[in-house]
Amino acid sequence: MNTEIRILASLALSICVLAVSGCVDKSNPDMVDKRSVERWNFLVALEAEKAYDYLTPGYRATKPREAYATSMNNRPVQWKAAKFRDKKCDKDRCSVNLDVTYAVKLPGMSKANEVTSIQNETWLFVDSQWFFLPRD
Repeated sequence: MNTEIRILASLALSICVLAVSGCVDKSNPDMVDKRSVERWNFLVALEAEKAYDYLTPGYRATKPREAYATSMNNRPVQWKAAKFRDKKCDKDRCSVNLDVTYAVKLPGMSKANEVTSIQNETWLFVDSQWFFLPRD
């Protein structure tokens, strides 16, 4: 009976270890879907200082949070919404497409025109997390 309990305990421990290691497995890029929309939701809410945390560590090392937030929050467009569309992933990199709705006030127009366009983003898996790599 003691042997059976040890075998069951060992099996249970093995299952737990496999389950926990699967949560941070970079071969499962589902978190990039969620993180890409979360980042845009912060931009829509004019909270670019929070969207900053979704940038790659290398990019953050080159641009201070305040400068990024000021630049993004003062754009001439007003972002309205973002919706995940699809992605193509290869190991530590995903190309993510999102439908982003924004409003632009054109000269001579009394109200802003609302437009939805596909935004293509590059996301990298760094330090057990997915991060957005800006093009600039």
